[in-house]
Amino acid sequence: MQKEGISLKREDIRNIAIIAHVDHGKTTLVDEMLKQSGLFRENQQLQDRMMDSGDIERERGITILSKNTSIHYKNTKINVVDTPGHADFGGEVERVLKMTSGVVLLVDAFEGPMPQTRFVLSKALALGLKVIVVINKMDRPDARPDEVVDEVFDLFIELGANDSQLECPFIYASGRSGTATLDPAVPGTDMVPLFDAILKYIPAPEVDPDGPAQLLVSTIDYNDYVGRIGIGKIERGTIKVGDNIALCTYGTEGSRGNVRITSLSVFEGLKRVSVESASAGEIVAVSGVTDINIGDTLCKPDTLEPLPFVKITEPTVSMTFSVNDSPFAGKEGKYLTSRHLRARLYKETETDVSLRVEDTDSADSFKVSGRGELHLSILIENMRREGYELQVSKPEVLYKTVDGKRCEPMERVIIDVPDMYSGTVIQHMGTNHGEMVNMLSLSDTMRRMEFIVPARGLFGYRNAFLTDTHGEGVMNSIFDSYKPYTGELPGRKNGSLIAFETGESITYGLFNAQERGTLFIGAGEQVYSGMIVGESSRPEDIEVNVCKRKNMTNSRSAGSDDALHLIPPKRMSLEQALEYLGEDELAEITPNNIRIRKKILDPTARYRAAKINSRQN
Repeated sequence: MQKEGISLKREDIRNIAIIAHVDHGKTTLVDEMLKQSGLFRENQQLQDRMMDSGDIERERGITILSKNTSIHYKNTKINVVDTPGHADFGGEVERVLKMTSGVVLLVDAFEGPMPQTRFVLSKALALGLKVIVVINKMDRPDARPDEVVDEVFDLFIELGANDSQLECPFIYASGRSGTATLDPAVPGTDMVPLFDAILKYIPAPEVDPDGPAQLLVSTIDYNDYVGRIGIGKIERGTIKVGDNIALCTYGTEGSRGNVRITSLSVFEGLKRVSVESASAGEIVAVSGVTDINIGDTLCKPDTLEPLPFVKITEPTVSMTFSVNDSPFAGKEGKYLTSRHLRARLYKETETDVSLRVEDTDSADSFKVSGRGELHLSILIENMRREGYELQVSKPEVLYKTVDGKRCEPMERVIIDVPDMYSGTVIQHMGTNHGEMVNMLSLSDTMRRMEFIVPARGLFGYRNAFLTDTHGEGVMNSIFDSYKPYTGELPGRKNGSLIAFETGESITYGLFNAQERGTLFIGAGEQVYSGMIVGESSRPEDIEVNVCKRKNMTNSRSAGSDDALHLIPPKRMSLEQALEYLGEDELAEITPNNIRIRKKILDPTARYRAAKINSRQN
């Protein structure tokens, strides 16, 4: 350690976060850093994306929760935080940056800076963190490193980077092949240039090891055996197992009581290693504090000095979660009641700072707000896998009143699309009140367009976008700002096909129904009256009898006709079902099924409610 005034620099530690837009290669790069640090045996079998431990993360190829790991290089421990790249999980990125002294910013060598690149970089620059820029995926045949470097530099200037931050190094890498180089014209052989850059440019944490202990909790983990685990950086002093620690929060007076540290761990590779003590500058996991929350500070009882925590961006989208009351309720799930649902939702808010849960006038319903549709759909998917049954409403944006005006959240959307489809995309975005702010050519055939669009204008559009671009377009979006309400948007063009009666779907009934639109179900599936079994080809809803059987007559048997040919049904994923929902519809979520239904199942009551609604409007 080297003395600087009253503080010390821990030269044996570097704390960094890997930040980037979604799918720019963060997790793959961290994998290679771990492999080349000598952490594993040469013959050890390793899986790809080692840091993505959750089932949904591995299935979808995205990082949802930030992960801690560490590597050792030249007698220095490098604590690495792998962060999510999707905008909906930006709250994870915001808070973990408080644990670090610098970031490694990954940028795709072809795509260049994208919406989430801007978001994560702005947060890092605002905290005064040093930045190392890695131009990743240099092995892409369409890589354009020189142009991307210029675009990144322009972004730094636009976001108000200071002189020290502007002097950041640029490294050219391929996470997949595990190489890095300082010169794009000279291929790299290993990750050493990146390791050296981290030691050279990322400052060692400045600490006071002899002061009263102080730890800021940035992340919460949970273990069935020890309960809640607080993860954060020790800002000052030393923490030992058995220490009595006070729990306090910035902005509130006093402490919430004294607790005893029962277990202390540091991160070594992919494991947590128990230690008896840890000192300032180290990232640790603390157990034994039952009601610990993100943003809390652990202090000495006689020195209560809570640290300020980063202000997390507010949610922009909400949905109503309610108890499943369909005719099929309770057949598949393990957790069915409002008590179960409420406990699970409020438990989620303890580890997800971007989520808001509010009670409603109904004891069976809860308003859940998040950063986007994906944010909420991941929560729903986790709950159904855990055995919950629930119903969710159509996503709605959260409005704000700014200077007496009603304002709505706007999204910055970047679309990469072949030239031949750009006209269709522009037309659709215009219909959804989108405003084009930039357009450039990426190549002779590809065009990049940037729009500012109301968040509600993107509900249900992602599926249409894939159709418009024949699956060749790429769309990314991130919250931009609140702007005055832009007016009504065109709703869903087509109505729904609604099951007429409860029973089992029959080929004959489905054959007659498929002439009326696109079916969501096949033969032999259980349906109930009021359940949506397809999309109508007309603007209005149509009731169909999918349980109808062909009756026998005196002249022929029921099976004497030629075999009936059914068009394969359109099976919806969870996100597609949420996007499809109308104002008067719900998605029924169970461990085994995702069904869409009308809020009012009885056809007579539904007709009466629609009539009253049309009069009011």
